[in-house]
Amino acid sequence: MEDQKFTKMALLFLSFFYVIAISRGVVPNRIGINYGQLGDNLPSPARSIKLLQNMNISRVKLYDADHEILNLLSGTDIDVAITVANDEISGIATNQRLADQWVYEHILVHYPITRIRFVLVGHEVFSSISTPEDMQIARDLVPAIKRIKNTIKQQGIRNIKIGTPLAMDMMQTTFPPSNGSFKPEIRELMVPLLKYINGSRSFFFVDIYPYISWSDSQVWNQTAINLDFALLRSGNETYTDPQSGLVYTNLLDQMLDSVVYAMSKLGYNEVMLAIAETGWPHEGELGANRENAAEYNNNLIRKMSAVPSVGTPARPGVVIPTFIFSLYDENQKYGPTTERHWGFLNPDGSLVYELNITSGV
Repeated sequence: MEDQKFTKMALLFLSFFYVIAISRGVVPNRIGINYGQLGDNLPSPARSIKLLQNMNISRVKLYDADHEILNLLSGTDIDVAITVANDEISGIATNQRLADQWVYEHILVHYPITRIRFVLVGHEVFSSISTPEDMQIARDLVPAIKRIKNTIKQQGIRNIKIGTPLAMDMMQTTFPPSNGSFKPEIRELMVPLLKYINGSRSFFFVDIYPYISWSDSQVWNQTAINLDFALLRSGNETYTDPQSGLVYTNLLDQMLDSVVYAMSKLGYNEVMLAIAETGWPHEGELGANRENAAEYNNNLIRKMSAVPSVGTPARPGVVIPTFIFSLYDENQKYGPTTERHWGFLNPDGSLVYELNITSGV
């Protein structure tokens, strides 16, 4: 009886959300690319922007607000996401003049000739809250977002969305999706963030990697995730959520919907999702090879750029703006070997593996 009640409530929620999504309107379902620069063998920014144009890529995400790159993007048709560094957050949060200065230096001197469309404040801020300094940055996140948004709004700019990308380590539970919930220690931080994102009609940006979940499941060797399911080989395997009754054909949808349910449990059913990072490594640890990377990213492009939009089982037909990680391998990154092998372009501009990137941009 409880399961039937939950299913009815879930279906009612989905119908309500679908109406909301249509009424709000969302950005087009074009695939974007993450452009990182932590490498000593990468092409110049000028060469990189030319490569993006040659591939007809129409959206790029930067991990900073580099003036040279923003100048090079001026006059192009490429929409841009720029990033406020974590160590700038607390200063901006406590000083409107610093917020005004940041907006002037990194947005107003380039906009609108450079098509800045997203400002991401910080990077995975809630992933590191073990020290007093990190916790202070996490507490200052929403005030900093508000100050930057206020400055942009005062300039009469209405087409720039403000948000922050968070990693999936924010989740306490992701399986089954209907059981999704945020970690208790960050819920007090999550509520004001969701409240502001919802009120400003922006996006909840997530860095989401089915590869990591799949790889971890192989190591744990308990309920290992099927590779087909992780690679978005839709139809080869399905999973039915026992509480919602929703049927899943891939791991990405499961992970995304776990975030949807986590937000709804805090009272935020309408917040739109965006994927700030996703991809598959082509070298390194278990399952990291060119064949799997090509399949995941090509399947991702087809799914996220489909017309009409596919969405997820919990949010059918809804556009989810998506950025693939990443443009290049970055050989100066720390961590396991896979960390340095997510790129789909070689330093000479050739493809690491076949990628039908132009089909979805």
